[in-house]
Amino acid sequence: MSPALIALFSAFGLVLAVELPDKTLVATLVLTTRFRAWPVFAGVCVAFAVQCVIAVAFGSLLTLLPETLVSVLVAAMFGVGAFLLLREGFSEGRDAGEDASRSGPGPVSFLRSALTSFGVLFAAEWGDASQLATAGLVARLGNPFAVGLGAFVALVSVAGLAVFIGAKIRDRIRPKLIQRAAGFVFAGFAVFALAQLLW
Repeated sequence: MSPALIALFSAFGLVLAVELPDKTLVATLVLTTRFRAWPVFAGVCVAFAVQCVIAVAFGSLLTLLPETLVSVLVAAMFGVGAFLLLREGFSEGRDAGEDASRSGPGPVSFLRSALTSFGVLFAAEWGDASQLATAGLVARLGNPFAVGLGAFVALVSVAGLAVFIGAKIRDRIRPKLIQRAAGFVFAGFAVFALAQLLW
């Protein structure tokens, strides 16, 4: 398998695992209950595209730094991601995102629905575990296009599940367990990045 395909599938698998139990899915579900499906899907896809470009650009900048510093920064990013996921996975509160958006009375235009969806998801993705993972994989694998594409496809897949399956998906998965598993995976990546300093 080529390095580009490895980068693409690595990004897709990691981001998909991180986003399934995340606030991104919950916020998209909530938006879909308040607005029509297609404007929500369009808005969140544009938000994901912009956030992926930002994450890839940050990860690409990391590749210009010395290898030792890159390993430390990648380990730190995955460590922060692990902390956020494990904290959320072991918390007892309700999932975030239930009040992500409110629509007024009467029909809402496509543009307003899409812009609201864009704003909610764009804000939700800042500093998110998937953004940290994307930047870290770009720095580690050195293939920004493939990593960015894999991350984007994973994010769109999660949005598609939320929009088209709706609330039913919440009954079939246990978000807290997936968050915990993803948190431990992130912790493993952090340890691996630090271990590379010794090799």
